[in-house]
Amino acid sequence: MGKKSNVVAGGLIALALTGASAIPAFAGSAGGSDWPARQPQATTKAKAVDFAGTVALSNCSGSVVRTPKSKPGDPALVLTNGHCLETGFPAAGEVIVDQPSTRTFKLLDAKANDVATLKASKVSYATMTDTDITLYRLTASYRDITKKYGIKALELEDDHPVKGRAITVVSGYWKKTYSCNIDGFVHRMKEGEWTWKDSVRYTPACQTIGGTSGSPVIDHKTGKVTAVNNTGNEDGERCTLNNPCEIDRKGNVTVRKGINYAQQTYGIVPCVGKGSEIDLNRKGCKLPRPA
Repeated sequence: MGKKSNVVAGGLIALALTGASAIPAFAGSAGGSDWPARQPQATTKAKAVDFAGTVALSNCSGSVVRTPKSKPGDPALVLTNGHCLETGFPAAGEVIVDQPSTRTFKLLDAKANDVATLKASKVSYATMTDTDITLYRLTASYRDITKKYGIKALELEDDHPVKGRAITVVSGYWKKTYSCNIDGFVHRMKEGEWTWKDSVRYTPACQTIGGTSGSPVIDHKTGKVTAVNNTGNEDGERCTLNNPCEIDRKGNVTVRKGINYAQQTYGIVPCVGKGSEIDLNRKGCKLPRPA
């Protein structure tokens, strides 16, 4: 399912790294770009973006996240990609909820030092349909993590990302950041059997690589998580694995070799209820439901 190199990654498979369980990686191409020249975009003065609250998985990146209404005593949540799931890629149309998990995550501090190992109690939600996300529920609460390690969860933005906004992709796996701007949004993006809605397209400066799958995308203006890094077109192919294509409202297909993408996260917020439970019946929740 595409390249499994630790150095080069483009699509879903490329951005996650294959580990002992042979789970591929999805994100970021190291290849060239056929993107047309553009005028430089003004960059908003950034709030300091560091590694505090990010995590490293065995094959991907992720972050400890909360919603604006999360309580300190709520079980903490870790956000990564659906294709980073330890049991393998969810099929198109598949939605996983409340699946037991004992997966562990290396928690990073602001300077990218490993400060703790966090453990999941379950996969609260995972899918690669319409979006590409996995939410793990941890055995520790937000309060536990802050009290023991001085690390606060990253807050999920509850509104749509903004075109042109300066962003940073923060990879806990590589302990590396990638900064660029939001270039625009993709009506539909197709890669292999999967289709995602309203994806975030980066400007060319964000050349994410294998292992950056699941990295939080931080909006410089708000300091919040506005998206989750997930894929990129590696070889210039059309709609194939590691080579997502863009499809507009009229069905026209565009291929942008070397360009990388993320999935918006504001749609997660309405689906998180009391005690960090994912409730797909909550008002405003539009995440895909199990068949």
